[in-house]
Amino acid sequence: MSSTAKPAADGLSYEQAGVDITAGNKLVDAIKPLARTTRRTGSLAGLGGFGGLFDLKACGYEDPVLIAANDGVGTKLRIAIDSGQHSTIGIDLVAMSVNDLIVQGGEPLFFLDYFACASLDPDHASSVIEGIAEGCRQAGCALIGGETAEMPGMYAAGDYDLAGFAVGAAERRALLPKKTVKPGDVLIGLASSGPHSNGYSLIRKVVEVTGLDYAAPAPFAPDSTLASALLTPTRIYVKPVLHALRRHRGLKALAHITGGGFVENIPRVLPDDCAAEVSLGAIEVPDVFTWLRSAGGIADSEMLRTFNCGIGMIAIASERYADSLILAFAEQGETAVRLGNVVERSSDDHRVRFSGSLWPGER
Repeated sequence: MSSTAKPAADGLSYEQAGVDITAGNKLVDAIKPLARTTRRTGSLAGLGGFGGLFDLKACGYEDPVLIAANDGVGTKLRIAIDSGQHSTIGIDLVAMSVNDLIVQGGEPLFFLDYFACASLDPDHASSVIEGIAEGCRQAGCALIGGETAEMPGMYAAGDYDLAGFAVGAAERRALLPKKTVKPGDVLIGLASSGPHSNGYSLIRKVVEVTGLDYAAPAPFAPDSTLASALLTPTRIYVKPVLHALRRHRGLKALAHITGGGFVENIPRVLPDDCAAEVSLGAIEVPDVFTWLRSAGGIADSEMLRTFNCGIGMIAIASERYADSLILAFAEQGETAVRLGNVVERSSDDHRVRFSGSLWPGER
C-alpha cells in the first residue's frame, strides 16, 4: 500500500506547492514605476511583455558593435541577506556588468535582471530592484525587463540569488583596447569605493575568525555597522569614462579591477610584448583593506590578486595626454592618480611588476 499523501478533495494548488502568483504580480506592479525612471533614448515598450524592446537606431550609431556582459555579486549577497540590508546590492549587480562594458568602449544601453528565491517577499524584492534601478540611472541605461523565479526546495527560506545582464554598443572605430598600447604609456588609476563585489568569501572568513557581528560597529568605520560598511556599493565608472572617451584623445585601454586584482586584470588589455609597472605608493588605500590585511594576516601578494586595494578601474593613455585625462576624470568627480607605466615585457614573464608598498608606514 502506498504511503504517498493524497491531495485534498479540491486538488492541490501552485500556492500550496510554495509559489505565490499573487505576490509575483504585486512585485511586477512595484517594478514598473522603477523601470520608468530608467528610460532613455531607444527605450520602447514598458515591462510586461515576453521580452524587452530597444531601438538601437534611435541612439544615432553609424557602425555599431553590440557588447554584452553578465555577472552577479558573489557572496557579498550573503552579507545583505544575513543583515537584512537589501537596498544597495542591486547597484552592485548593475555595476559589475556595466563596468565590464565600458572597458571595451561600450555605452550601456539596457539591463535585465534575474531574481531567484525560495518564497517571494515582495518588500525585500522591491528593495533589491530599487537598487537595480538606481544602478541603471547611474549608468545611463534602461531597465527593460527581467525574470523573477520562485523556486521552493532550491533555496533556503529567506535566501535569494541575483544575476544581471547588460547590453551596450560602441562605434566599431572606437572599440577598446586599441592596438596602439605600447611601452611608455601611462597607467591612470580611478579610486574604488571599497572592495566593490570581489573577494567577499575571504572578507566573510576574516569576519568569522575575528568573531565580529555584522551589527557591531565596523573597526575601520566606527560610525557604521560592519554590514553597512561592507555593503558600500560598487562604484559605477560609466559616465566619467564615456566623457573622457568622447572629449579627450589619448585613452587607449581600460581595465576593470575585479576578481584577480591587478595581477590578472591589467594583462587582459596589454599586447603580448608588454607588461605593466605599478607604483603601489601612489594608491590611497581605503581603511577597509588595511583592516582586512591586519585582521586576517593576509599576505600582500594575496591582497593584490584578490582585491582592488583602492583602485577600481585603470586607464592606459599616451604620455602626451595623461595629465589632461586625469584632469578630465577629476572634473567628473573621480579621484585619478598616475600609477605607473606600460613597459617592455621581460623574460621573467611577470606581466605586472610592483614597486613600493600599499601601506604608508612601510613605504
